[in-house]
Amino acid sequence: MISHVYIGVDDFERAFRFYSPIMQTLGFALKFREPDYPWAGWMEPGVERPLFLVGRPWDGNAAQPGNGQMVALLAPSRDAVDTAYAAALAHGGTDEGAPGLRPHYHANYYGAYFRDPEGNKLCVCCHDPADT
Repeated sequence: MISHVYIGVDDFERAFRFYSPIMQTLGFALKFREPDYPWAGWMEPGVERPLFLVGRPWDGNAAQPGNGQMVALLAPSRDAVDTAYAAALAHGGTDEGAPGLRPHYHANYYGAYFRDPEGNKLCVCCHDPADT
């Protein structure tokens, strides 16, 4: 359904330092990094789409987070949600909701919410039951 998501940022190097450990935790591979442009993209290994991209806005104006917009990244496990959330906070992100079950979404929804250093809201979530 989705080809790619592009997150606009003003400080590309800071954004790259923020997103890289999160993407690694979730098992996404860096497809490219072009600091002269500047932008970078990650993908699930062996899968061409979707892409998750961060970079300067195409029009050259300042990046601005949208009100009510959020990108949710799928985690392979609840432990990965916890680790990605911790990485986000350790690299300049701000808390928008600690990891935990959100049964009002569905019985196995386990997610965490945070903002990147530029204010973009993200979620990392797992829809699987806890490991038994």
